[in-house]
Amino acid sequence: MMQYPMFIDGKDHSPLGREWFSTDNPYLGTPWAQIAKGGADDVDAAVTAAHRAFTAGPWPELTASQRGALLRRLGDVLAENAQRLAELETRDNGKLYAEMFTQVSYLPQWFYYYGGLADKIEGTVLPLDKKGYFSYTKKEPIGVVGIITPWNSPLMLLTWKLAPALAAGCTVVIKPSEFTSASTIELVRLFDEAGVPPGVINVVTGFGADVGSPLVEHPLIRKISFTGSDGTGRFIGAAAAKDFKHVSLELGGKSPNIVFADADLDAAVNGVVSGIFAATGQTCLAGSRLLVQRTIHDEFVGRVVELAKSARMGDPREETTQVGPVTTVPQYRKVLDYIEVAKAEGAQVVLGGGPADRPECGNGWFVEPTIFTGVDNSMRIAQEEVFGPVLAVIPFDDEDDAVAIANDGRYGLAAGVWTSDIGRSFRMADRIRSGTVWVNTYRAVSYLAPFGGFKDSGIGRENGIAAVEEYLENKTVWINTGAPVGNPFVIR
Repeated sequence: MMQYPMFIDGKDHSPLGREWFSTDNPYLGTPWAQIAKGGADDVDAAVTAAHRAFTAGPWPELTASQRGALLRRLGDVLAENAQRLAELETRDNGKLYAEMFTQVSYLPQWFYYYGGLADKIEGTVLPLDKKGYFSYTKKEPIGVVGIITPWNSPLMLLTWKLAPALAAGCTVVIKPSEFTSASTIELVRLFDEAGVPPGVINVVTGFGADVGSPLVEHPLIRKISFTGSDGTGRFIGAAAAKDFKHVSLELGGKSPNIVFADADLDAAVNGVVSGIFAATGQTCLAGSRLLVQRTIHDEFVGRVVELAKSARMGDPREETTQVGPVTTVPQYRKVLDYIEVAKAEGAQVVLGGGPADRPECGNGWFVEPTIFTGVDNSMRIAQEEVFGPVLAVIPFDDEDDAVAIANDGRYGLAAGVWTSDIGRSFRMADRIRSGTVWVNTYRAVSYLAPFGGFKDSGIGRENGIAAVEEYLENKTVWINTGAPVGNPFVIR
C-alpha cells in the first residue's frame, strides 16, 4: 500500500489532522494507496507558502526568460517520466493506459509552449490625447492561484492550468480530486527536483468541504481555476465573488454531435463512437447527444450500434481494451441511475442499458456502452450531463432544426458537425452556441487552441495565448513629463 503525503513549501507534508484515506483501483475495485486527508490548517500552510514565494525569494526575482527556461525544463522532466505517470493515472482513474500514455506524452508541449510565451507577455505605450504625459501598460501576475482539478484526466487538466499560471509568474496551490491525487503528488515532486523554488507549487489533498472550501475562501488567494461540475462551479463562483477573486470555470457539457446525410458516414460513425465511448464517456466534451438527419437515421444508428457493440471491455492496462471502468463508485451509481431515468422517460434502449456483466470486467465498476433512441430533447437524458458511456440519439430534419436542437440546453461547451458541404460547415459553426465546434472530427485539442464554454459550461479559456491572460493583471502607468499640475480641485 503506497502512501502519499501532501506537498507544501518544497517538501512532503503529513496532514496536521493526522488522518489518511484510501484511493481505489477502479478495475480491481480495491484500495491501492493512502492519501493525506488535509484540512483548513493545511490549506493555510500551503497558501502562506505560496504567498511567501510570490512576494519574496527566488521566484519573483527570475526574469521572464528565466521562467520560460524553467518551464521548458519541466516539459523535459515530464517527457522523461511519461510512462510512469501514465501508469499511475490508469491505476488511479481506470482510463486506458494507451490513452493515458498518449495524453501524458503530449503534455510537455504545454510547458514548451508557455515557456516560449513567458517572455513575450508585453504591454503597450499609449498614444495619449494629453500633452506632457507618458503612459504605458504592463501585465503582472495575478498572485496566488488555487487550482482545483477533477478525477477524469488529472494531469492533463492540471497542466492546462499550471503551465500558463507559471508562465505568468503566479504561484499555485493545487487541490486534486480526492479520487485521483497520486499522479499530481508525483508530478509536483518531479518538478521540485527540476528546480522549482519552494512554495511555488503546493498540493493539498482531501475533500471538498475540508480543503476546497477553505482554499476558495482564503484571503491570500487571488484566483481560482476550477474544472468540474457546474453545480460546484456555481458554489465556487459565488464564494470567490465575496472577495472579488478572479475565476476560471471549465464546467460540464451536453455536446451535440450532428450528422448530416451528405457526410462521410464511415468517418462519422467512428467520430460518434469515439466522441462518447472513448474514455468511457467521462469527459466534459463528450458528444453525448447524437443528432442524425432523419433521412439516414435508422441506417446510421444501426452502424453506430454495431461498432459500439464490438467494443472490448476489460483491464485498462491491456492494449486490446477499448472501454475501461467508471472511475468512482458514486459516478458508477449515477450513470446507472440516469439509464433508469431515460427508460422511465420512454427512451428506447438499442444497446447496453446496465452494468457490464462480463468475466473480463472482474470486480471493476463497468457500465455497458449504452445507446438510447426515441429521445426528445426535453428529456433529462438529453439535457443533463451523465458523464458516462451513454448516448442519446435525436433525429432532425434540416439545418435550422439541427441548430435549434443543438442550442436548446443550458450547456455550450462543444459540438461536432459531419458534412461534405463546406458552406454548411461555416454556417453551422457560426450558429451553434458553444466554445468549440469540430467539423468532420471530434475531441481534437491542442495547446495552441483556446478551450472553454458558453452558458453553463463555464467562464474563461484554457490553452493558447488566451489562457495566460487569465493569470495576469493589467496595470496602467502615467508619468508627468511636464504637464502643469494646476488647480487640485479640478479634474483634468
